[in-house]
Amino acid sequence: MEEIKLTQYSHGAGCGCKISPKILDEILHSSFSMPDNDRLIVGNHSKDDAAVYDLKNGTALISTTDFFMPIVDDPYNFGRIASANAISDVYAMGGDPIMAIAILGWPINLLSPLVARKVIEGSKSICLEAGIPLAGGHSIDSPEPIFGLAVNGLVNITHLKQNNTAQKGDILFLTKKIGVGILTTAEKKNLLKDGDEKLAADQMMELNKIGSIMGKIKGVHAMTDVTGFGLLGHLIEMAEGSGYSAKINFRSVPLISDRLIEYVEMGSVPGGTNRNWDSYGHKVHFHDGQNQILQKNILADPQTSGGLLISVSKDAVKDVIEALEQNGLSDRTMHIGEIIESDNFAVSVYQ
Repeated sequence: MEEIKLTQYSHGAGCGCKISPKILDEILHSSFSMPDNDRLIVGNHSKDDAAVYDLKNGTALISTTDFFMPIVDDPYNFGRIASANAISDVYAMGGDPIMAIAILGWPINLLSPLVARKVIEGSKSICLEAGIPLAGGHSIDSPEPIFGLAVNGLVNITHLKQNNTAQKGDILFLTKKIGVGILTTAEKKNLLKDGDEKLAADQMMELNKIGSIMGKIKGVHAMTDVTGFGLLGHLIEMAEGSGYSAKINFRSVPLISDRLIEYVEMGSVPGGTNRNWDSYGHKVHFHDGQNQILQKNILADPQTSGGLLISVSKDAVKDVIEALEQNGLSDRTMHIGEIIESDNFAVSVYQ
């Protein structure tokens, strides 16, 4: 099979394809209401990562779906990344995935079925790592390649984590580094330096299994995964949904490459960054005005298969750090900020 570059067949990439928060609010705003369901613990009333349904036996079903267009050229890795990204929603709720169903859109007049097979094989490899079956799926003939999963999971209701239950004084942790959108844009512009070629893909293929472990820590009050809205967008959802504000220390935010700032200064900023900023920029205050544009371009950078943003009581910080260290995330133990009393801005950024 000749070398295929999947990204040339799509107008967007990964979670950067997501509709902006502002436009999504317009789409979801409706006068049509559904009847209440007392077994639906998490649904459309919040901006959480997945729906949660009470099974009335002490556990709940987590149901989610996620799909997008290629963010990498290699079809096998595209399948792995899209699958890790979709499964992450279950981990973000503190649960364990149990089954996945594939979603495939394929331009059959442009790309061979053998290429689509590679995507599916990549997906199966990630599902195997997660310990779940890829049990079926649905496919359509579409103008651009699209792939993702619908995923079901289970969670003990006492371990369920939501993104709108943070508490004042909570400490914030982030389990993956920031800058995937910047690196993939730099790659398209042929600006990547030696040593940075695999950083984005390798991180995007990491499963967020730590979320299931965090679900069992009582002092973890809230959790969400950081994807297309960028770190700022998902932190705003957490802070506002919980009735508070947040502050973060820019220097404490882990960056995926030592050259990330250099790439930004060279113009490697994806279009999704500005769409994000147009949606929520008025809710963010930068205390370092001189570096505001740089910080915005990094903190609003769309992440694909990003890490978990975790809001933790001060009493449980030690337990969280131990869990991170025991699961190979010892370089992610620095806290990046704190949940504070609600003020004029949802998020304040300090240098």
